[in-house]
Amino acid sequence: MEPVESIDYMHDVEPAPGRLELVRRFVNTVDYEHGREVLHSTERLKALLVELGLIDSGTRVTETNLECALELREGLRRLALANNGAAADTILEAELVVRIDGRDGALEPPRRTADGALADLVGIVYTAMADGTWSRLKACRRDVCQWLFYDRSRNRSAVWCQMAVCGNRTKTKAYRDRSAPGTNRSSVSHSPTTASAAPASARKTPPGPGIVSAKKCRVPGSATTSA
Repeated sequence: MEPVESIDYMHDVEPAPGRLELVRRFVNTVDYEHGREVLHSTERLKALLVELGLIDSGTRVTETNLECALELREGLRRLALANNGAAADTILEAELVVRIDGRDGALEPPRRTADGALADLVGIVYTAMADGTWSRLKACRRDVCQWLFYDRSRNRSAVWCQMAVCGNRTKTKAYRDRSAPGTNRSSVSHSPTTASAAPASARKTPPGPGIVSAKKCRVPGSATTSA
């Protein structure tokens, strides 16, 4: 993977609602199609978490935090793929506390650390599931893309991050496959494309196990919330 400071793609789209946008931005820090990686060091992870408002600039970020962040990123991606028709067996676990004031309540990490920032992202997903916005945060179906986008269509039918890019490329590839010499057109399946993980050649790091555990990543807290 080529280390980069940012990935300039779909920066002009309307953000996901509320804090769900933090999850979208966190996951969209790798470009598998072109081999670009934003989270290539602890310094870059720290910069991102500060930018997202999840930690303060003086917070320490370790190699273990980076490892857990990359694992969490792929777990979140698999859940977003599930919102776009893929099968998912991913479980996210994070230790969070419920804070209630006179007007409202929220899931929060017990301390503002790097571990707490990762737990906070899981809490955002849980809250989005409760308020109904999570199902609209999808990962693009194109297997070498999987970029997260917020589906604002009325019937929640969007499957590509951008129809003009991934949608057209997928349809063009399918047409060429059907038109290739020696292809029996009657035997070509015309069923809708299903989401799948990017091929091994496109991924420079494995997606990791299906369970992303806060306990493994030592996220502190007093209560466990499974999203």
